[in-house]
Amino acid sequence: MKFKIDGLTVYFPYEYIYPEQYDYMMDLKRTLDARGHCLLEMPTGTGKTITLLSLITSYMLANPSVGKLIYCTRTVHEMEKVLEELRKLQAYQEKCLGKVAKMLALGLSSRKNLCVLPEVSGEGSRESVDAGCRKLTASWVRALALDNPNIELCSFYEGYEKSGADALLPTGVYTLHDLRAFGRERGWCPYFLARHMIQFANVVVYNYQYLLDPKVAGIISKEMEKECVVVFDEAHNIDNVCIEALSVNIRQQTLDGATRNLSQVTQLIEKSKATDANRLRQEYNRLVEGLAQRGNLPGSDTWLANPALPQDILQEAVPGNIRRAEHFVAFLKRLVQYIKARMNTEQVESESPVSFVTSLQNQAGIDQKSLKFCYDRLHSLLLTLEVTNTDEFMHIQTICDFATLVGTYTRGFTIIIEPYDERMPNIPDPVLQLSCLDSSLAIKPVFEKFQSVVITSGTLSPIDLYPRLLNFHPVISNSYKMTLTRDCLCPMVLTRGSDQLPVSTKFDMRSDPGVVRNYGRLLLEMVTAVPDGIVCFFVSYSYMDGIVNSWNEMGILQDVMQHKLVFIETQDVVETTLALDNYRRACDCGRGAVFFSVARGKVAEGIDFDRHYGRLVIMYGVPFQYTLSRILRARLEYLRETFQIKENDFLTFDAVVCLVAG
Repeated sequence: MKFKIDGLTVYFPYEYIYPEQYDYMMDLKRTLDARGHCLLEMPTGTGKTITLLSLITSYMLANPSVGKLIYCTRTVHEMEKVLEELRKLQAYQEKCLGKVAKMLALGLSSRKNLCVLPEVSGEGSRESVDAGCRKLTASWVRALALDNPNIELCSFYEGYEKSGADALLPTGVYTLHDLRAFGRERGWCPYFLARHMIQFANVVVYNYQYLLDPKVAGIISKEMEKECVVVFDEAHNIDNVCIEALSVNIRQQTLDGATRNLSQVTQLIEKSKATDANRLRQEYNRLVEGLAQRGNLPGSDTWLANPALPQDILQEAVPGNIRRAEHFVAFLKRLVQYIKARMNTEQVESESPVSFVTSLQNQAGIDQKSLKFCYDRLHSLLLTLEVTNTDEFMHIQTICDFATLVGTYTRGFTIIIEPYDERMPNIPDPVLQLSCLDSSLAIKPVFEKFQSVVITSGTLSPIDLYPRLLNFHPVISNSYKMTLTRDCLCPMVLTRGSDQLPVSTKFDMRSDPGVVRNYGRLLLEMVTAVPDGIVCFFVSYSYMDGIVNSWNEMGILQDVMQHKLVFIETQDVVETTLALDNYRRACDCGRGAVFFSVARGKVAEGIDFDRHYGRLVIMYGVPFQYTLSRILRARLEYLRETFQIKENDFLTFDAVVCLVAG
């Protein structure tokens, strides 16, 4: 249908629109007119995605000055759904307006999801695929291949490079599957083609990290124009995403790996001095001029950007004490040795970045300015040494990531060193955690750079907490109710089991055999009465493992499997994906199944258990965070002092958002 909102013609590809969708569009248009930011909460199942896409693309048609739409999602599954909806919308707009409505829209993801070269795409982890790609596409590898035909290159990247300016996508909407198919057909690399085409696209759909993680945003999103409209969909956990983007954990294996990495780098430096010392001299001269030249690197050579370095420092010369390669390696060895010594403790230690850097200066002679440049200096050195297997150098990258963050920020972070996990005090497992306490640090550049930012989800209540957590002032903040023609949900809260004993997942009750047995009986009664699929959410992986083991010992699990098959989410992505696929197959064939999942796990967000896949959802407890965590305690104290957010308010908000989203 086609209708007007405040003079704007909106193209909507369906015959019926809910009242809340219309109200949502009204507020969205006011936000775009005001060139401000907004918070909008609309229940899941009310067509939020198509509402957003219809209004914003219609607004772009009427206002050519608006740049592109940057649509951020959490998962690849959500990205594909957005692009499928956009394809329907684009077809309808083209039907109404003809060629004027043609657009280019594409999804962008990692090499792992876009690579079409079997030898590389089958590597496994994302880091392995990235390294495999670099081994075949790095500029120095391609230069050597000109004289040595035996050196293996990527045929798809070579095809893309040979096409030059002609390597373009025709207008249309491209999912990741479409990009891979197009790449195979043309003989072009889909990943580098997509990276190149985002500057010409009208709509770009990608992961939150491409905007919120400075290491990724500095490579992918730095050229995006200010007039863009940014949407963070399913943004109820945006606070956690921002925190994770600027937090670093260092364990003993990280330090051991970093030590091995530095030995490898030392050998490579000696080899380079013997064979081509001029390369190291040229790098030294570049570092005197500053870091700005890294923006001119070939696409195949670009690595992750600096995690924190402000743009005005890029023109500065790198400090003299880390310009020479051997000096920089010695600098990193002192840093690793200092961290090792600090982690060799029997007591928990907590301090601010300022205190840590002061101690580092006094005991190891490492100054704050050198720390700031650590990450970029490592990147420059690995490029100069022509390192392609970057996945083997992840440990030293983590150390430099930590160094740059701790050398840049004086507030909003805490450093906590724990000799063991409180829940397993008999197992030594030292960890140094640089934890970001202020989520606004990651999202602040997005609010400052782009014209309008839309934060939306089916769950944002209490909505007034987000502006305080993210430190911004929305033009509009609104929550909409769902229009229901019939009662289709029946929520129930159970506090007692079938034997009338209390049941709870409180820490002091969760392991009680009576509670565990009652929870099992509840599931057994449900599988005998409810058809198709049942999804069970637990508060944590450890709690799920414990309760499933207990049910197995009690014979409850065997009784459940007499009625339905049982599938379990694990912390392994491949295993979980396989379990989820088989769960769907069991539901499709009428056998019925139960899926055990975790409220803060991989399946809780972005996966639809619609229709027969989710006839019943059982939530075993409210997923509060582990309240004795020192990182959490430090953050609660920071939020109270900085934003006047009470501890209970934040804990309840975090748990309810996780519960309702799941």
